[in-house]
Amino acid sequence: MRRALTLLTALALGTAPFPAGATTAPPLTLTQQAKKADVIVRATLGTATSVQEAGVTWTVYPLTVTETIAGDPASLPQREGKPALYLLAGVDGLPELRAGQEAFWLLYSRRLDSPVVGFSQGFYPIENGRVTRPGAATPAANSPTTGTPAAATATAPATPGTAGTATAGASGAGTSGTDTAGTGTAGTPPAALGSGTTGTGTTGAATGTPAAPTGGAAGTASSPSTTPPPTAPATAPAAAVATPTPTDPDPIESDPVKFRDALRAARAAQ
Repeated sequence: MRRALTLLTALALGTAPFPAGATTAPPLTLTQQAKKADVIVRATLGTATSVQEAGVTWTVYPLTVTETIAGDPASLPQREGKPALYLLAGVDGLPELRAGQEAFWLLYSRRLDSPVVGFSQGFYPIENGRVTRPGAATPAANSPTTGTPAAATATAPATPGTAGTATAGASGAGTSGTDTAGTGTAGTPPAALGSGTTGTGTTGAATGTPAAPTGGAAGTASSPSTTPPPTAPATAPAAAVATPTPTDPDPIESDPVKFRDALRAARAAQ
């Protein structure tokens, strides 16, 4: 029985059933859905119950119809005197439904795995007064393209080198002469530090060698001053990178009245 129902669904939708119970359907435009539907209603779901008939388990949602767009709701399967949705239990890909859900329903009148046209495509929930389509992309006209500007980068100026500072010498230190050799009179004591005066001995003259000055007016700076490198200009900020918004190839009206009129127009179209 279950296999026969699955085959019926495949024939009605033009699809092939899979062994795991999943059924796929080709994408249908709203006009195609409206033309295939036996009944189109605006209705609210009641609480689901599990029903077994001839060994087949169904999940059944009673429908409270508030508006009929096309067809006769009385042609739908009935449950306790009211039209109802009969969904085959355990089949993958069925729409997620809940009690109290209001929607536009495009339905087949015969009992199938899913009575919703396109398996689940003909289900348009009404949320906060707006018609929606589960999984549909937001139209580009309603959502402006946004972009995130790239961060501007700037090169920090190099730290200038520290100029060498001449260190003033305290004094030029002359090397005192010393008695190099000899046996005569002791040499004259060395001159005061920094005088550069040579001492004299009996047999030899010691030559005082003045130390190289480390600073002063004639002193040379310990290191030449360093010229800082030129500062690189700041990099201009990059242009904003636009993120394209995906578009819905078959946008729908979000206003319930306009959506209802679109369904009626689709039914009347040749």
